[in-house]
Amino acid sequence: MEHFEMTRVVTADDLDDLNHVNNVRYVQWIQDISKVHWETYAPEAMRKEIVWVVKKHTIEYKSAAKLGDTILMKTHIAMSEGAISTRIVQMFDLKKNTLLVTAETEWFLLNAASFRPMRISEDIRNVFVR
Repeated sequence: MEHFEMTRVVTADDLDDLNHVNNVRYVQWIQDISKVHWETYAPEAMRKEIVWVVKKHTIEYKSAAKLGDTILMKTHIAMSEGAISTRIVQMFDLKKNTLLVTAETEWFLLNAASFRPMRISEDIRNVFVR
């Protein structure tokens, strides 16, 4: 299981009324790292043929991030079966090494032309094996 990582620094636009990172922002970051991971490793031809859509997000908030914190995001594919790929995303306060968020997202694979479900092939699975 290979992890893909990104970092992000919390800005004022990321905060809610309590001066913590807004939960909506965490969802955006989950989608952002997932997209960057896919686009970094999937060949362009493959990216043009298929589309990933979210079926379900499950998010557990462990601790709050604040303005100026550097967030380390890690993701990996936990399982792929049929048309569903399960991705894990964890976010940490880089300085404190504190777990902030853990998320499990089920992504559904569609054909880009027809928007019909399609099985995850071995070639697609191998995109995430490094």
